[in-house]
Amino acid sequence: MLRSLVRRHVLAPSTHLRRVSFSTGTSVSSSGVTASPDPHFMAEYLVKTCGFSAGDASKVSKSLLRFQSTEKPDAVIGFFRSQGFDGANLRRIIAWRPGMLGWDVETQVAPKFKLLRDMGLSESDIIGIVRLHPIVIGFNSENALLTRFKVWESLLGSKEILLKNLRRCGWFFSSNIENVVRPNINFLRDECGIPEEKISLVLKRHPAFFTQKPDSLRALVDRVEGIGITRGSGMFLWILDVLHGVSREKFEAQAKIMNSFGWSNSDFVTVVKVHPTFLWLSTEVLQRKMDFLVKDVGMAPLDIAKHAVVLRLSLEKRLIPRFHVMEILKSEGLWTSQMKLSMFFSSPGPKFLQKYVLPYKDKLPKLLEVL
Repeated sequence: MLRSLVRRHVLAPSTHLRRVSFSTGTSVSSSGVTASPDPHFMAEYLVKTCGFSAGDASKVSKSLLRFQSTEKPDAVIGFFRSQGFDGANLRRIIAWRPGMLGWDVETQVAPKFKLLRDMGLSESDIIGIVRLHPIVIGFNSENALLTRFKVWESLLGSKEILLKNLRRCGWFFSSNIENVVRPNINFLRDECGIPEEKISLVLKRHPAFFTQKPDSLRALVDRVEGIGITRGSGMFLWILDVLHGVSREKFEAQAKIMNSFGWSNSDFVTVVKVHPTFLWLSTEVLQRKMDFLVKDVGMAPLDIAKHAVVLRLSLEKRLIPRFHVMEILKSEGLWTSQMKLSMFFSSPGPKFLQKYVLPYKDKLPKLLEVL
């Protein structure tokens, strides 16, 4: 079945002739003298069959100098195309592991795709996951892949959560579970005193956090404690998770921005304890939000510190449009709200419309236009 499927992907005539020419490992020159195959013939093959640029093909083909024919590459490429991989997707996979072109389709490739389907992945899921994280099919056997699936399914609590994370960010899947993931879980539970249910919540939401080197996690814990957040804090694990993706340099740059608006270092750490995800903002975006809230809206910097949820709201999609609504209502003498500005911006969409837009939609249709 697989062989007939692969044969349907007919190669261009020049590629086919080269496959026959190199099938014996030698070629015959016009003078009748036997010559060794061109060591770079795979570069030309990759250009013609997969659309690699000459430069990229040359780099990839350096791992393929042992190839004496294109029989197996033809079969592997044909199989991937039959699964929906082509163009850039196919080139990405080949560049990740060129030696895969020497795999046997029926014993090394097809069973892994079958396992992915059996695990509940759709065809589009498989294409997306393998394209982004080809390590998923890079294990030595389907048994190794199945074992990895079962362990992660157990750690995350369900197949559905595992698949959701694979679709989103599957590189965590390749991490060493016994030497990295489990020691990190044990350290957070046994030495940091974090309850298992909290660990489980972060694990399900962000498994990649647990794949950092154990020494790096310990250093991160020291860093968080160094800014004044204790292990006994209910937010300790969430702050660890956030700061895992925030360098010391970025953290200090963000603190400097907030200092320029009158926040003390204590104010900054207090906000981190309650709303740590604002640290994921780039320094440029944080600067723009503070400029807008303080200079355009007129919020006091310390009020922002007390209601820092506004820093997590989109500037273009939430803050600016709602500010325009407020300006229009004020210009028409219709602004009577006593609500704090932080609540005005953070109010849920339906509630906001009901209070500030719908009562005036006939008289002021432009309110809807600015949202």
